[in-house]
Amino acid sequence: MAHKVAQSSVDIAVHCAYECEHCADQCLGSMAECARLCIDCAQICWTSAAYMSRGSRFIPQVVRACIDICEACASECEKHDNEHCQSCAKACRSAAEEYRKVVSVATSR
Repeated sequence: MAHKVAQSSVDIAVHCAYECEHCADQCLGSMAECARLCIDCAQICWTSAAYMSRGSRFIPQVVRACIDICEACASECEKHDNEHCQSCAKACRSAAEEYRKVVSVATSR
């Protein structure tokens, strides 16, 4: 994966993780399922950013898992009207879209 392409993908992964961390913190105690999914999503996005940063050969496998988790998190967050959930859902959808591109680039090499 070219460094400049990877940087854009890493930035999107980090942004998603950041939004998920914030959302999880806001949802703790009141919306347990949302908080759990956000924690899972943040963790896998941080991990994906690390894999992409170093150009790991396992990027396709990791980002495929990321797509599923981001989609699940976005679906849950979209159920809630508060701003942090809506921001999180948007970041998750954007990340999932980017991860699909990453998979196609990484598997075409």
